[in-house]
This record gives sequence, structure tokens and C-alpha cells, in this order.
Amino acid sequence: MTIKSNLQYSKTDEQFSTFDLGLASALFSLGYELKTMDKENPRKIKFIFKYRNGLSKTINNYWNDCLKINARTLFNNQKMLKNRIYSE
Repeated sequence: MTIKSNLQYSKTDEQFSTFDLGLASALFSLGYELKTMDKENPRKIKFIFKYRNGLSKTINNYWNDCLKINARTLFNNQKMLKNRIYSE
């Protein structure tokens, strides 16, 4: 079963972007490469990742609550992303 979210994300040839901090933290924790953060809108940060095979399945697993990630790794990476949002 795939859960559809109301969050915006898009896939292009080389990249995937999301506005969801939780999803971005999970992807980063699983080794997906964060290319940049688009801060054009200061109230809504867009996380842009390098696209690779398996990403769609990982995203579906995230929304279906099926990902296995070390809690401390996820927390530390979310904290790091928040620090980057507010420091740059």
C-alpha cells in the first residue's frame, strides 16, 4: 500500500526535491547525497538530493513507516540539517 502525501516533491532527470524535513533527514541518513538546499522561500526550505535507483522505493517505505534507521543517526542528521538551514 502506498501512502500519498500532501507534501510537494518532484523528480527530474538528475535530482529529487522535497520540502519535508523528516523525509530529507531519513534520505540523508540512508546515504542519499544532498546536493543543495533551496532557501528562496525562507518559510519553506527545499532539500534537493541526487537521484539514484531505489529512491522511489525508499520514499514509499518512509511514508508507509517501513524504514529501518538508527534513531540517533536520524536525530543527529535532522539536527545537522536544521543547523544548516539557520546558519547559512
